[in-house]
Formats: sequence, C-alpha cells, structure tokens
Amino acid sequence: MAKNILICDDAAFMRMMIKDILSKNGYNVVGEAENGAKAVEKYNELKPDLVLMDITMPEMDGIQALKTIKAADAGAAIIMCSAMGQQAMVIESIQSGAKDFIVKPFQADRVLEAVRKVVG
Repeated sequence: MAKNILICDDAAFMRMMIKDILSKNGYNVVGEAENGAKAVEKYNELKPDLVLMDITMPEMDGIQALKTIKAADAGAAIIMCSAMGQQAMVIESIQSGAKDFIVKPFQADRVLEAVRKVVG
C-alpha cells in the first residue's frame, strides 16, 4: 500500500517539486502546508505516515511544528528539509525527533533514499 505523505514548505514550487518526485515513485501526497501552523493542523487531520517539513517558514517554523507534532504523537515520522548552512537548526531538528534531513536544492534520489529509509 502506498505511504501517505504530507509536504510542508512555504515555497509552492518546492512543494510541487517534492510532490512530483514522490508521486512518480508510488507515494501518495495527501496534503500540503505552507507554514508550520498549517502543518500541525493538517497532520492532526490527515495522520500521514510521513511529513517532509521545511525548517524556515512563516507563522511557525519547521522546528516548532516538529516539536508540536511530536508532543501530540511521539510516533510521528518527520524528515526536515533545509537550505545549506543551517547546521545548528538541523542538529536541533534531529534532537527534537526528526528522522532525517534533506538539504536543498533537492536531489530526487536523496529525497527518495530518506523517505524509503523512514517509511519503506
């Protein structure tokens, strides 16, 4: 059965790019969110198998959204996405329970490798 994935990124073209990579490889993108607050809302509503979460977003950043989701659901699988040079944020994400992180600009094979590692 296809895994359900929620994509959270404030850039619409990034969400589209990730959705394209995942859809072409048999994953089911069940929702998209443009900020951390929406990500938390959609997570609770959709209960996806995996969340791909950007770190830098308006309203609520990805790390805050990660912490909020993990507090409500300790088993939540979340992979963080960040631009180069955000090492401190990446470390904080992993310490807060993220399963992996992907660096932008995205390489399709790296996205798929991370997703497969976390949800199969």
